[in-house]
Amino acid sequence: MSALFDPLTIRDVEFNNRIWVSPMCQYMAKDGFVGQWHDVHLGSFATGGTGLIMVEATGVVPEGRISIGCPSIEDDAHAVAFKPMINFAHHHDVKIGIQLAHAGRKAGTMLPWDDHRIATKKEGGWQAVSSSAIAFEGYAEPRALTVPEIHQLTQDFVDAAMRAVKIGFDVIELHAAHGYLFHQFYSPLANKRTDEYGGEFANRTRFLRETVEAVRKAIPTGTPLFVRISATDWVDDGWNLIDSVELCTQLKALGVDLVDVSTGGNVHNAPIKATPGFQVPFATAIRAETGILTTAVGLITEPEQADHIIQIGEADAVFMARAFLRNPRFPLHAAEKLGVKIKWPLPIERGKLS
Repeated sequence: MSALFDPLTIRDVEFNNRIWVSPMCQYMAKDGFVGQWHDVHLGSFATGGTGLIMVEATGVVPEGRISIGCPSIEDDAHAVAFKPMINFAHHHDVKIGIQLAHAGRKAGTMLPWDDHRIATKKEGGWQAVSSSAIAFEGYAEPRALTVPEIHQLTQDFVDAAMRAVKIGFDVIELHAAHGYLFHQFYSPLANKRTDEYGGEFANRTRFLRETVEAVRKAIPTGTPLFVRISATDWVDDGWNLIDSVELCTQLKALGVDLVDVSTGGNVHNAPIKATPGFQVPFATAIRAETGILTTAVGLITEPEQADHIIQIGEADAVFMARAFLRNPRFPLHAAEKLGVKIKWPLPIERGKLS
């Protein structure tokens, strides 16, 4: 029996299955506004039987965007632009969430296919900020945030989360992975502060914990709150799995429902051996040690592989990306391969193998 298509209930939200669309940057927003590309791109997943679509990293302020082509939810006008994709997903009984983000020292880039990395002010770029004035390799040196600015960013995350819930998103996820701002605070490699937001573990994780607590209080009790973390920096003296277990224990106590477990992104050319399912053991360890729900992500590409992860309790759901890019209706294919009967949208039922 397959477990991949078992429903999962978190707070007031029931997900039809455990095969979910991972947030994927598209670099197609204009001045932070999502548009037709996003509606069609994400809408294609909604017709394919997934249990959850997670919208790409979305800046809570304009300067929090990864690139000049990334979306934001900085005000009501930017929020309303997401409404068509939310309505479409819900019409097909698919849950949809948004990943709220601030890229910190890795913000303000051009698009990946442009001929240079950092956007000038004329090109729409801005001064990057971080925990400390330490540049990521190949990027401009950021400005260290002041304490009042940190407090304001916590409020910016709260405001963004409230906008997201108001327009109908089912899940809120805070992006605290991949070398972006929260990760720049909790990793000792990027944080050299000497105030209450630097130094020991409790101080380096303070910004994330304060923001989680504030967001949890601001959104409805029935709305699930996820956090994506990088469970390791993959280098000596960096953030590691032991740190992640301790952090996730604290996040659970603050009302986080699920940890979306990824790795890396804070160290250029870290020695990562990206083999199939290479990040799954981190999700498994955090789940076992803390009791919090986890998702696995990273080179999970086959239905049998994803199902095995759920069957043996390595994680509670899987986020997939490249498989969905190749086939937006991957869950329909997976169900057929695993011998599971799931509902197809009526207009495409003729595509069934049997």
